[in-house]
Amino acid sequence: MDMIYLDHAAATPVDKRVLGAMEPYFTEEFFNPSSPYLPAKKVASDYESAKAVIAHAIGAKASDLVITAGATEANNLAFTAISIVDGSCRRLLPRSALAGDPLRRHHPPTILYLETEHDSVRRVAEALGGEAIKVLPNGVIDLKDLKAKITDETEMISVALVNNELGTIQPMAEIAEIIREVKLDRMKRGIKTQLLLHSDASQALNLLEINVARMGIDLMTLNSAKIYGPKGVGALYVSHDVRLRPLTVGGGQENGLRSGTENVTGVIGFAKAVELAKEHLNGNRKKYASFRKILLDELQGYELVNKKHVLDNFVVLCYNGIDAERLIFLLEEKGVYVATGAACAASKGVRSHVLRAIGLTESQIAGSLRISLGETNTEEQMHEVAKIINEVVSAERGRINE
Repeated sequence: MDMIYLDHAAATPVDKRVLGAMEPYFTEEFFNPSSPYLPAKKVASDYESAKAVIAHAIGAKASDLVITAGATEANNLAFTAISIVDGSCRRLLPRSALAGDPLRRHHPPTILYLETEHDSVRRVAEALGGEAIKVLPNGVIDLKDLKAKITDETEMISVALVNNELGTIQPMAEIAEIIREVKLDRMKRGIKTQLLLHSDASQALNLLEINVARMGIDLMTLNSAKIYGPKGVGALYVSHDVRLRPLTVGGGQENGLRSGTENVTGVIGFAKAVELAKEHLNGNRKKYASFRKILLDELQGYELVNKKHVLDNFVVLCYNGIDAERLIFLLEEKGVYVATGAACAASKGVRSHVLRAIGLTESQIAGSLRISLGETNTEEQMHEVAKIINEVVSAERGRINE
């Protein structure tokens, strides 16, 4: 039985061209970039060149990037840009005390984050006393709620460019304009508190044009594993005027923000994946849009959850009254792999906070499937998948109604 994989938002296979670019750095070019001899210096140069390729894809420079072990670390590192203080003597609180610190409940939050954010943003923001920004029923940020929640103490706003469960694309330019107006108002009133915009772009790099300057973004998270690059490699774009605190100390690599021997092979692969993504960006968007249309035309008995402002490769369906986890098991038996939401949440049996945030009922949440299309898919597969899902859903409805 041939596998039809429809969970590219969770993981993508490493492209063979990416693997080919990486291979020499496992064997012949194995040197530590920090070593003083010429072969090592060449590896160091190749590493910086690869960083430049990744940075260029978002309108940045190599020196603006901090390489991390993935998006989760990059998101955590981004939040070190804020000043955690108590109200009495404006001193930096120890991070170990934050989670249970009663003081933070008596002061306005310094962080605002979208309520549909990935857990690697949401849980850190909550631990630091952050407050959630509401979304509209279509998953797009409620700009009125954002404006209402910004105070003179707000230091960071975190909004993912594309949501990892819905594929919803957020209006970053409008968010940045609100932030610009707030900054101007603060300046006029002599308030010097910083206000930074962070965006997790893990799901966006291979299907959207990104320019951090035009978008007004100060910190951006990138992820190799979502664009057919190796897992365990990510990056954080950091604007030149933003100051971070390292999560890891030691050798001083990545401008002292991420110590440890550089992951040369990973970054070389990441850069190649970025090159390929940008080369095929427009073609892939058209391809996935046509695949999405086939599914929506041929599937039966579903409610479409993500109707507008959606990345072309996301299709989120609700089969109300049917257990989606059982559907996933039945589809897997037929070689079709889909998901109920974020892999890290689904594996723990946790209901989606994203679907709850957009107003779905518990029954609708329980019956929701996420299909995320990718390079392993073909038009022929779309017709086959629609047929298989229709058959499985029909059989389940029949079983339930017996």
